[in-house]
Amino acid sequence: MEFLMTIDFWTGLLLIVGIDLILAGDNAIVIALAARRVPEKQQKKAILWGTIGAVGIRALATLIVVWLLKVPGLHFIGGLLLIWIAYKLLVDDKDHKDIKAENSLIGAVRTIIIADALMGLDNVLAVAGAAHGSYLLVVLGLIISVPMIMGSSAIFLKLINRYSWIIYAGSAILAFTAGKMLMSEPLIDQFFNDLPIIKWGLIIIMIVAVLLLGKRTNDKVKRYRQTA
Repeated sequence: MEFLMTIDFWTGLLLIVGIDLILAGDNAIVIALAARRVPEKQQKKAILWGTIGAVGIRALATLIVVWLLKVPGLHFIGGLLLIWIAYKLLVDDKDHKDIKAENSLIGAVRTIIIADALMGLDNVLAVAGAAHGSYLLVVLGLIISVPMIMGSSAIFLKLINRYSWIIYAGSAILAFTAGKMLMSEPLIDQFFNDLPIIKWGLIIIMIVAVLLLGKRTNDKVKRYRQTA
């Protein structure tokens, strides 16, 4: 149990919980849209069972991705994908028009599970990258974050809409995770093994670049909307 006392273990766990909470806004939207037409007495059941089913599929997918990331080269590809996801988190304006509200409990649960599975790539990839091959971290992260997501995702979604810096903080977390994934690719890791300053410098540059590009894009969109 000595690994429980390491900084890497607790850093990884905090990253996973943070990623789950930052990306919980979409979960709140999916759940609300899918369950809004269900009779009020059944809405809590739809939310509960839909969330349990979605989390189960996401946990399985994450464990599979953790295993896949052990294949040489996939860490690097996963890191590049996660950088793109970190950028898109800042600039995407998701309206979720394709999520259909259901009248029945079973229909709402099915919609929540399917929609979450289709939209969960960012979460799965980010958590798998932060876990660094540890299945225990994935499981513990879910155990800690799922109750928090179920109880506070709607509140957290309101905070995200009100305070834009939270989105930038989430994007920075994803970019940091992406940087660590890229640098943990065996060939790259060996190159920077004796140059930790350069390694962390590059990770910081990635984070700053993602945030600046995202802000620049958002500013352009804002100016366009003001002149349109």
